[in-house]
Amino acid sequence: MKLVFAGTPEVAVPALDALIASGRHEVAAVVTRPDAPAGRGRRLVASPVAERAEEAGIEVLKPARPRDPDFQARLREIAPDCCPVVAYGALLPKSALDIPKHGWVNLHFSLLPAWRGAAPVQHSIMAGDQVTGASTFLIEEGLDSGPVYGILTEEVRPTDTSGDLLTRLAFAGSGLLAATMDGIEDGTLRAVAQPHDGLSLAPKITVEDARIDWTAPAMRADRVVRGCTPAPGAWTVFRGERLKLISLGLVADRTDLAPGELAPAKNNVHVGTGSHAVELLWVQPQGKKPMRAADWARGVRIAPGERLGGADVGRAGAEALTHKSVSG
Repeated sequence: MKLVFAGTPEVAVPALDALIASGRHEVAAVVTRPDAPAGRGRRLVASPVAERAEEAGIEVLKPARPRDPDFQARLREIAPDCCPVVAYGALLPKSALDIPKHGWVNLHFSLLPAWRGAAPVQHSIMAGDQVTGASTFLIEEGLDSGPVYGILTEEVRPTDTSGDLLTRLAFAGSGLLAATMDGIEDGTLRAVAQPHDGLSLAPKITVEDARIDWTAPAMRADRVVRGCTPAPGAWTVFRGERLKLISLGLVADRTDLAPGELAPAKNNVHVGTGSHAVELLWVQPQGKKPMRAADWARGVRIAPGERLGGADVGRAGAEALTHKSVSG
């Protein structure tokens, strides 16, 4: 088939590579989000998918909106048979959905209908799922509601961050997407409607979603930190300033600390929760680089009984926490 691939972040690149390498289909063009400011200089930078397509000599389309008439006119000129999609990042209107013969087929990083939305991997980890996966489905106007072509499953490991799990799903899912294109082309695949049971939503993770509630059980703190790493980053407040939490461990045999209470030692830092303690492993104070929690604690000289949490960081601090989530 003649394909037009739609995707934007790094997580979409393995699928593009798999389609290019398959040799069975022609990737005639790529659709991606417009160049965006990045880095300290805020200069405009092309998306990872755009960079990979340009390296491969593939035409790159960067519409401000998929409903733009010029973009849709060019898409009609290319006349793709199908448009595979991975984390494109923009809603597709019906006028665009109707152009390819076999529609737009999305690789979504969950077992649909579980975790429909922008952040399925983050929500899966934060919910404590033991198994997740990826699905290919025909895009409709509803939110990730279209019929499913194929799935794969993936174990959620006890130490997985959303970055770890998303990377594995991106590479495994690239094969699923390529196989889905093959099955559509030769007529061996038929999309099946999603079941009504098991529906859950995965909206973009907000700043408040990533804030640790120390009165909740220790397992909840662990899941939020892992689910929000690398983006948007779990956090708490220490002495009125943001403290980013990069990794922590569970200390099941310690229950003598109040929620948020810090207990520094020579080589570790324990924190109380609503159940047992956790150990801070790596943290990042506001305006500084990541560091071992024990080194941070020595530097700030924690007083007996001092706690994490407490007063809010205020509007300016909250705005500083805002990051783009990796979506699937």
